Amino acid sequence: MKIDAILPAAELGRVGDLAREVEGLGFSGLLVSEARHDPFLALTLAAEHTAALDIGTSGAVAWPRSPMHLAQVSHDLQSYCGGRLTLGLGTGARKEIEQRFGVGWSKPAARMREIVLALRAIWRAWNEGAPLDFQGEFYRHSLMTPAFDPGPTGWGPPRVFLAAGGAEMAEVAGEVADGMFVVGPSGAGHLGDVLLPALERGLRRSGRSRAEFEVSVRLSAPPGAGAGLDDDVRHRYRDLADRVAVPIC
Repeated sequence: MKIDAILPAAELGRVGDLAREVEGLGFSGLLVSEARHDPFLALTLAAEHTAALDIGTSGAVAWPRSPMHLAQVSHDLQSYCGGRLTLGLGTGARKEIEQRFGVGWSKPAARMREIVLALRAIWRAWNEGAPLDFQGEFYRHSLMTPAFDPGPTGWGPPRVFLAAGGAEMAEVAGEVADGMFVVGPSGAGHLGDVLLPALERGLRRSGRSRAEFEVSVRLSAPPGAGAGLDDDVRHRYRDLADRVAVPIC
């Protein structure tokens, strides 16, 4: 089981030192939340100040950004950090989307599925030279001239994780993503009885196995010492999750 640290408030002046500390303590990765600050700026600093630490967004809000915006910033970060990036995406709550970001809310699972498919089409264009012609219900991308093409990262595209608290989004994650962040009720019962069966349905649709996918559970309290977890936590999630994430400040 891998243990990641979550940075809920990514104040830029502290990110470099915190990232070095997280790597030195032996954590597997550092995840940055989207709340008061933009997570992608913080990840750039985290990448600069670490050498092997996985880095990622713990749930960047997808809808206010177009797939092209998400593809571009994550492509650049993947290149800069040497292939260590996970792009974690979430829908956010309806009130947040409509009243904070000022955009419409509709069909969250279908829209998220299409965002990930659009991202993969754009990344194929940049990394493999494939023609860009994505035509979906919500997004369409067909223009990619040499002036807009950054070229391959040298590390392939970043991994994509989706934040899921219910069965519908878990199934989408299994179909199109590389991993899932468990949000909302994250108890072992909800995970084992609701989310994982839905995840398996999505994986079957994509022709993949559970071994090709990672599940991450967020814990409410930091570990007692360094990146250690007590035996109770390890036992509770041993057969359900591949990673756990704990807040560090």
